Amino acid sequence: MRGKIFPTFSIIIFFIIFLVFYKGLENSNIYSPNISVEKNIPLFETKILGENRKINSKDIFVENDFYLVNIWASWCVPCRDEHAFLMNLSKQKNIKIIGINYKDTSKNAINFLKELSSPYQTVLLDLDGTLAIEWGAYGVPETFLIYNKKIIKKFIGPLNQDSLFVLKKLTQ
Repeated sequence: MRGKIFPTFSIIIFFIIFLVFYKGLENSNIYSPNISVEKNIPLFETKILGENRKINSKDIFVENDFYLVNIWASWCVPCRDEHAFLMNLSKQKNIKIIGINYKDTSKNAINFLKELSSPYQTVLLDLDGTLAIEWGAYGVPETFLIYNKKIIKKFIGPLNQDSLFVLKKLTQ
């Protein structure tokens, strides 16, 4: 009798453990940040790349204009990949592209833009990363679509053909 109970009990325990792990596979613990935002742009003051003057966010963003704020760095490989898409967007007359150079040296950032050419109207410096935090960025590259001084769309990671399509549709 004892010889039959132990194998039966082992099979029941194994089956219960299997069910617990199987159910656990269905629950995704991957954090997906909310990218459909509509909040005001942060107020900040920072330096412009290659210049020794500071600029205030109130002087950059104007009502009734579309802006694309792209957080990038010269050391960022995905930033290099998305650069062609930014160049494509820079040809649109109804959108102004602002770059925020994240935790980079001015020399490297300038060389990056000389090599690939610049899609940006203005490049702002974020030497310590606090400006990116104020925008709500998780890393580089990240891009924010602004209209009427509000963030209306956020793109996490490099821009691609799909995000280019969405941007063109939103800015028409």
